[in-house]
Order: sequence, then C-alpha cells, then structure tokens
Amino acid sequence: MEIKLKKLNDAAKIPERGSDYAAGYDLFANISENVEILPHETKLIGTGISCAIPAGYFGGIFARSGLSLKEGLRPANCVGVIDADYRGEIKVSLHNDSEVKRVVEPNQKIAQLVVVPFLTVEFNEVEKLDDTDRGEGGFGSTGKV
Repeated sequence: MEIKLKKLNDAAKIPERGSDYAAGYDLFANISENVEILPHETKLIGTGISCAIPAGYFGGIFARSGLSLKEGLRPANCVGVIDADYRGEIKVSLHNDSEVKRVVEPNQKIAQLVVVPFLTVEFNEVEKLDDTDRGEGGFGSTGKV
C-alpha cells in the first residue's frame, strides 16, 4: 500500500520502521529546540508531515514502548486517530507520567504510526438486544482480572 506524504518543512523526517516486521512507523519531533514537559503535563509536538490515509483505514498513533518505559512519555489520549480525510500536520500530544521533568529533542522519536483498517457501520436502534450468558455484567463480571 502506498500512502502519500507531504513534508511541511525541510527539517521534517519521513516515518521509519525499526525492523522488517515492525507494525509501527516511528514519528519524529519536528521542533527547532528542546521542549520540556513537566511531571503530569502534556505538550503538543508536531511531526512536520501530513499524509493521505486511504479510505477504509485510519492512522493510529501509539506510544513507543521504550519512550514510555524509560521516560514515562506517551500520547496523552493513549491512542490518537488520524482519519482518512484529515490533511493537516500530524501532531502528538505527549504526556509525562513520570515525577521528573522530561525533555523532547529535535528529531527524537516520539510515537509510532500504525495504519489500521476499520469497518463502517450503521447503528439501528432497537427495543431489545439478544440475550447472552454475560448479559449486562461489566468490569470484572467474568471473574478475570
């Protein structure tokens, strides 16, 4: 699959895969100087790129496991969604879950983009849903934690 991508400035980096089997493509901070993120603070970091995700797909913005484990930085909304009709700059709202100030440097890997298919559905309002063994049992109702 080909995805059209536009660099919004010369310093922007095209997303890269870390290995041949990686599902995610690393996104890079397109900033001219370091950005400090205080404990429990969120900052919006641009990537300097925009792209055209094909219809029937979305771009999922996921945390980089090393960055979240070692630095406590993750996307603030946990998973961002880039819709197929969005053409603006891809930005990542990075949240600092740690108790110390963190610094994002220019061209640092800040998140990963995974292109995911989805189903379009229509909701049909009904008076009653079919019965199941679980029924209305919610959190923890299956006995599994």
